[in-house]
Amino acid sequence: MLTLKILFWATLLIVFYTYIGYGILLYIIIRLKRLLKGAPLQQAMPVDEDLPTMTLMICAYNEEDVVKEKMENTLALDYPKDKFRIMWVTDGSNDHTNELLKAYPEVDIVFSPERKGKTAALKHGLRELKTRYVTFTDANTMINSGALREIARLFSNPTVGCVSGEKRVAARKAGEMAAEGEGLYWRYESTLKRWDSELYSAMGAAGELYAIDPKLCREVPDEALLDDFMLSMYVVQAGKRIAYTPEAFAREYGSANIYEESKRKRRIAAGGLQSIWWLRSMLNPLHQPLVTFQYVSHRVLRWSITPIAMVLLLLANIALVAMGAGTFYTVMLILQAIFYLMALAGWLQNRIGYKNKLLYTAYYFVFMNFNVFRGMAYLKSHGKSGAWEKAKRS
Repeated sequence: MLTLKILFWATLLIVFYTYIGYGILLYIIIRLKRLLKGAPLQQAMPVDEDLPTMTLMICAYNEEDVVKEKMENTLALDYPKDKFRIMWVTDGSNDHTNELLKAYPEVDIVFSPERKGKTAALKHGLRELKTRYVTFTDANTMINSGALREIARLFSNPTVGCVSGEKRVAARKAGEMAAEGEGLYWRYESTLKRWDSELYSAMGAAGELYAIDPKLCREVPDEALLDDFMLSMYVVQAGKRIAYTPEAFAREYGSANIYEESKRKRRIAAGGLQSIWWLRSMLNPLHQPLVTFQYVSHRVLRWSITPIAMVLLLLANIALVAMGAGTFYTVMLILQAIFYLMALAGWLQNRIGYKNKLLYTAYYFVFMNFNVFRGMAYLKSHGKSGAWEKAKRS
């Protein structure tokens, strides 16, 4: 019974720390840091003549449906035109994306007839780069007009090698539970990223909007499923920071339904496992102790250990109750049972169209962790290909 109790408490602490404890600890550390050192200094916004040259790179595959909207958004960005280039890298597109882009003389079209995947497209675009910095964004995301100026402002800090913007997920209409669940997750994730950045560095950037110093770019394997995460974490590995800012944000609609969201989640989970292996040197606290603490706490646990710990926690709790371990373990099992029943109810309501955010939140949490196991299977079958299967948006 002692072994089961140790397993129960170890897995309970892992699950709690991953999703609640790290956020609490991070908040406490940030508050103490502010008390001792004061609020972090903000760099002034550079005047036009001091702004660096910038390329907005959009890697795309068959995006004819969003070309017009994306270009309207891009041309409205507030950045000096003589310092700003627009590059579309179209990887194996066989629809009308390239033809539609030819209507915009401002656009540099980098086309590869063979579909090799987003990572290969990104590297193709970087070889054609002619500006000091590059900002990456997706074809289906719209960014705020001042995003590039904010990114340039943060790059004026010599410790910064990458800037991560904020991802904001919207539902096209009320009641789209897949989009609302994704949006809730990203609001919490954005808070952690902001605190991570204030402590030292954000742990990775999302492909919807991030910028990088090309001098720090390293070759990402073509089969990488999370090219944005790998490219940005290479910057941290090199000793620079990822600065996070909500003042540069990308807005996109959430997945059309939970099936489409599942495609995203399993691929992200697979890419996370892939990245943990490739970035395994960052697990050594002797090299960068603070980075290892943030990286393991925010990324590694979620993508590897914690979903397994959730399963072991439930099994250990059932065994302890069966062995008569005491009232506390019975109460804990009842609480776990209630939570998973709520998740089941959330799954059922999603199928029949009934809306309850509390039930859906429980379901989305279980759904996220379940897709880590699906990601393991996906990595086994798709780990040698960087080609991406787009999730349909609402």
